Amino acid sequence: MNSTRNSAENKATIPVLVGPTASGKTAVAFRLAEQIPGLELISADSRQIYRHLRLGTDKPSPEEIEKYSIRLVDFVEPGQRYTAFDFIEDARRAITLAREAGQKPFVVGGTGLYIKALIEGMVEIPDDDLAIRERLEKEAVEKGPEYLHRELEKIDPMEAVKIHPHNIKRLVRALEIFYITGKSKSELIYGNLGGENEYDYRAICLMPPREILYRRINERVDRMIAGGLPDEIKMLIEAGLKEDVAGVNVIGYNELFRHIDGELSLDEAVSLIKINTRHFAKRQITWYRGMADMAYLDGPEAVAEYFLRFWAEK
Repeated sequence: MNSTRNSAENKATIPVLVGPTASGKTAVAFRLAEQIPGLELISADSRQIYRHLRLGTDKPSPEEIEKYSIRLVDFVEPGQRYTAFDFIEDARRAITLAREAGQKPFVVGGTGLYIKALIEGMVEIPDDDLAIRERLEKEAVEKGPEYLHRELEKIDPMEAVKIHPHNIKRLVRALEIFYITGKSKSELIYGNLGGENEYDYRAICLMPPREILYRRINERVDRMIAGGLPDEIKMLIEAGLKEDVAGVNVIGYNELFRHIDGELSLDEAVSLIKINTRHFAKRQITWYRGMADMAYLDGPEAVAEYFLRFWAEK
């Protein structure tokens, strides 16, 4: 799975475990951490980065974070901007620090955008962040398309020249790219995306059969609700964090906000969370299938055995 170019350069190989939500990758990572001395887990999860969001993101407990030396979780405030390029920098820094300390870095997560950016040094731009798009479309109506064009001129003057000030669709897309990635469209096209990659990566995707994955998703959602997610939502509202949390668009939170606002019954909200989580898993799988040199295993035992052999060969 290593590219010939990278192997020829003798880059250190960093193992990576990915998989759709509820696939069981965290349990595999914890099991390996129990068996491999010095393993340091580096999370690649765009939901678990946020503070205050615990149950709805299935975030490891503080005790687990300490026990398994998990990095890049629980360190960004809702409302704070954090892009794929921020992740590249933070993940590479965490890998380097772990290696310098004699530890074994192990990247584990499900966010395809993060994984692809880290491994391939480039970013494809997703087109399904509805929260950002809806905000920009609302600004176009309230402030006029010329306002969006002026904003684009500040962010990406090269692209602004190409777009008519009244072409709302293209203006929204160009601004959306910037707000998702932290880079303008011109930078992504003409720049060195993510910089030189100093590591090689060996990636395995834990991909359970679809019926098993969907059953696990439903069970996870039920467990989150029974574990107190509605109470967590109420605490976030009382803390004045509703708008910031809604803005990060994490599945489970916005649906329960709608329940608390009276738009949905609890059963309707829970059903919608399950549906949206299944759709999210499908998008994750699409990302993984678009990545080069990705291997797929359908069971946690096979994944664990693969990585145990990887470290045994070191």
